Amino acid sequence: LRGNARNCFLTGNPDSYKNLAGKGLRCLLDVPNAEVYRNEHHSSGRFCSQSSQPLGEKIPSVQISSVGQLPHHFPAWNIQIIRSFHTSPSLQAAPVPLFWIFVKPAQKLFAIILGRSIRKWWKALPPNKRELFKESARKNKWKILLGVSSLGVVFVMFYFTHLEETPITGRTRLMVFGKEHFKELSQLEYDMWMELFKSQMLPETDAGYQVVETIVGHLSESNKDIPQVSALKWVIHVVNEPAVNAFVLPNGQVFVFTGLLDAVSDIHQLSFILGHEIAHAVLEHAVKKASLVHLLDFLSLIFLTMIWAICPRDSLAVVGQWIQSKLKEFMFDRPYSRTLEAEADKVGLQFAAKACVDVRASSVFWQQMELAESIEGQPKLPEWLSTHPSHENRAEHLDRLIPEALKIRESCNCPSLSGPDPRLIFRLNMQRILELAEGRQTPNSTKQDPSKPKLDFSHT
Repeated sequence: LRGNARNCFLTGNPDSYKNLAGKGLRCLLDVPNAEVYRNEHHSSGRFCSQSSQPLGEKIPSVQISSVGQLPHHFPAWNIQIIRSFHTSPSLQAAPVPLFWIFVKPAQKLFAIILGRSIRKWWKALPPNKRELFKESARKNKWKILLGVSSLGVVFVMFYFTHLEETPITGRTRLMVFGKEHFKELSQLEYDMWMELFKSQMLPETDAGYQVVETIVGHLSESNKDIPQVSALKWVIHVVNEPAVNAFVLPNGQVFVFTGLLDAVSDIHQLSFILGHEIAHAVLEHAVKKASLVHLLDFLSLIFLTMIWAICPRDSLAVVGQWIQSKLKEFMFDRPYSRTLEAEADKVGLQFAAKACVDVRASSVFWQQMELAESIEGQPKLPEWLSTHPSHENRAEHLDRLIPEALKIRESCNCPSLSGPDPRLIFRLNMQRILELAEGRQTPNSTKQDPSKPKLDFSHT
């Protein structure tokens, strides 16, 4: 996890580029090992709560070996798994109380049966009774409108009476379920993950485990002035799994896969990602997402009943139900998930800044992910198809937040950042990639233009 990584990709060695596709991407930029942790001071800023020991002194020595691999179960990063990277597990994305897990399918089945029964009842009515029913509806249209309006008022009152203020950000959020509802579910989910990865858990003596434990401890100590951070007990679990992934359960259980440890270029990137995951738990995104899903599911039951009542055939009703579910997913569920991810990026960057992390490395990580996908030749999917922002948009969003994070870092009396900006190094290395690519496309052009200086990236 050191930043010197002399044997990593993008250090000016043309063989690294030639063998990239076959050997995988181990490291995407050569960031100098910043000394920001060694002289860390106690904070006197009003946003800060620094730990008593610098992070650099607490992190065990974990050096990249001569073949570019970390010791103790650190497999090389296989570029094929990059697209599986996500910073929240699928089950954690929208947990709900156990009662609703069993009730929701029954509700949907009831809506389908009710709508289908209404359609059959209407078809079975004689024409004269249909006309009488329509005439009665026209005569009582104001009563019907009043009843529908009353239901709408009840729904609006329910919505506004369940709004709360999000901690830290102050953004208004919908909270249908209480926090206590998720304690039991979080424990069940934790037991499930532990059972799934019981043979892959790294011991506490492992170097990777100690690095993650130190970073999480430093982040929590540096942000202990936030009640939601100090209230949770953070427990570390490092899984020997090549997937580039990490997540934090609502009860403070931290899961980090070794694939992520291989994907990051330095400790600053890893600190930001863990700060992002801690932000998910602190901001109670699981409860927020479950509340929105519950509300949307309730509304969809009304439309589901109408679809099965109006459609003349079951096949058309099935198609209508599928269209409705996809509209709900792409118009509400996924945009809201992307909003939560952006919020976690913002708060996680603040957490990292208070811990004296080089926050400029945050956007570089997502640029690396974007580069890796481009090198692999994977097609770019539109952002609206994903529950997470695209790597490119995520990097741009972090770049806009970095100036504010640097001010927070400065207010915490953190030591000045030494060395060049890692974003600049990445851009220079990208330029080097393009030069190498052009050189491969024009093998006859071996002579270098004397008017252009030769860049030595291993010393940049």
